[in-house]
Amino acid sequence: MRHQSMDAGRSALDLDLPAPPAALAQMAALLAQPTCDLATLSELIESDMALASALLRTVNSALFKLSGRIQTVREAVNYLGFRQVGGITLQHGLRAAFPQVPELDLLWQRAAARAELMGTLGQSLGFDAWAAHSAGLFEECGKALLFRHAPARYRSLWAQASSDDGVLIALEQHAFGASHDILGAALCETWGLRPSAVHSVRHHVEFHRTLELPGQDSHRAVCAVSALAHRILSCSADLDRCVDRLAEQLAIDPAKITAVIPALADRPADSP
Repeated sequence: MRHQSMDAGRSALDLDLPAPPAALAQMAALLAQPTCDLATLSELIESDMALASALLRTVNSALFKLSGRIQTVREAVNYLGFRQVGGITLQHGLRAAFPQVPELDLLWQRAAARAELMGTLGQSLGFDAWAAHSAGLFEECGKALLFRHAPARYRSLWAQASSDDGVLIALEQHAFGASHDILGAALCETWGLRPSAVHSVRHHVEFHRTLELPGQDSHRAVCAVSALAHRILSCSADLDRCVDRLAEQLAIDPAKITAVIPALADRPADSP
């Protein structure tokens, strides 16, 4: 088990993490509260023209198949709720902080699908849906950081590892002295995500492989959602074993987890 700290990982690269726009930093703080005031959330998004425009463009796209056009941020918030609106806004801000290249386009597509699935699973299971959603969105962001730092070199590592993140983090450590799980968690902290989301991003490669949920009980639920989403999106043959292992560690009935899967299991596989 690797114990490199997030600060040590950043120092190894002398890496500056992109800061979130002011409106996103305030939004993250608002969404970290036990309750979220939708009017305040609307005002924060409206204060950043780029974020507001991106939200309305996405809500009015074919993705949501609305019968009428949403005209204002307030209408979008009232229609979609804070989690989906927060997720769309956070996704736009995160993508805008990195180069617009085909390799990262695929990464962000996976991130959006994973975030929505994790948020839905978290909500269905009675866990922290926003923490799960944001953890899903940021799970691979450390790869984007390393790609931005050294595009040609990281492209080569990506090709060598194929879809095996365990192999990839070993290559990253050898090449850069830091890996994407550590750097991704550092970015989560910088952008104000909840501690349980930071913890999930930091340890996701390990618990995806072992199904051993790390850390304190308050953080394990988001890790469990990440592991479950990973199995669903990859159409894994050991989904039943995953459910049993997660249920045992969370001390819940496996049937509770299984009950939320059928409507979700026909999603397309998460391509590498």
